[in-house]
Amino acid sequence: MGTTRHFRVWRGDDEGGSLNDFDVEVNEGEVVLDIIHRLQATQAPDLAVRWNCKAGKCGSCSAEINGRPRLLCMTRMSTFTETETITVTPVRAFPVIRDLVTDVSYNYEKAREMPAFAPPADLAPGEYRMQQVDVERSQEFRKCIECFLCQNTCHVVRDHEENKENFSGPRMFIRAAELDMHPLDARDDRKEHAHSDQGLGYCNITKCCTEVCPEHIKITDNAIIPMKERVVDRKYDPVTWLGRKIFRRDQINQ
Repeated sequence: MGTTRHFRVWRGDDEGGSLNDFDVEVNEGEVVLDIIHRLQATQAPDLAVRWNCKAGKCGSCSAEINGRPRLLCMTRMSTFTETETITVTPVRAFPVIRDLVTDVSYNYEKAREMPAFAPPADLAPGEYRMQQVDVERSQEFRKCIECFLCQNTCHVVRDHEENKENFSGPRMFIRAAELDMHPLDARDDRKEHAHSDQGLGYCNITKCCTEVCPEHIKITDNAIIPMKERVVDRKYDPVTWLGRKIFRRDQINQ
């Protein structure tokens, strides 16, 4: 038999809104998304929420639950006390469209700016070969479901709207790191692009992005910090600098 729990859900649009109070039935084993669906079915049929798989794999149902960026479908009601009020709000870093739905097009715009994988010119499709160790090295980053919780919690994006033009965010940094360490990627300017065009230097490695990742990707330790180190080595290491001058590979920084 279910119990009645108190919810506060943000309702509004790009012109403003407020938290609305609801008392909703909650049954054993349910997640927050179940309750949002029950609200739609019984009390707020016009409540807008984005979702798709309800299995933690599509990344659609990102929101903030009691102030913490989470997936609605992966947050169990059993994690809250019976007397606790559950507050559900849209993610803060992106413009609100309506209710819990936000405009995350910023992330797709940044994705389009990412230089695509460039296969070796001397190999035809079907001739690509990789060592298993190289496959495993970047496999962690392929788990990203693009929920953009890391983008939302990153204070460079979240608290400074003016940074968005010059900052791609942690989701794009793991993609840049993945391509940079790919043995078959023919581009040699991934580090320069991350530094000059994606704003890698803005990140001060607070690890907030890693903490909210539902796929437990070590974004900071395994992608951002190594990428920063490779940028420094390439740009400031005197031996590397001299080698690039000798072999005339420094034009890209001009």
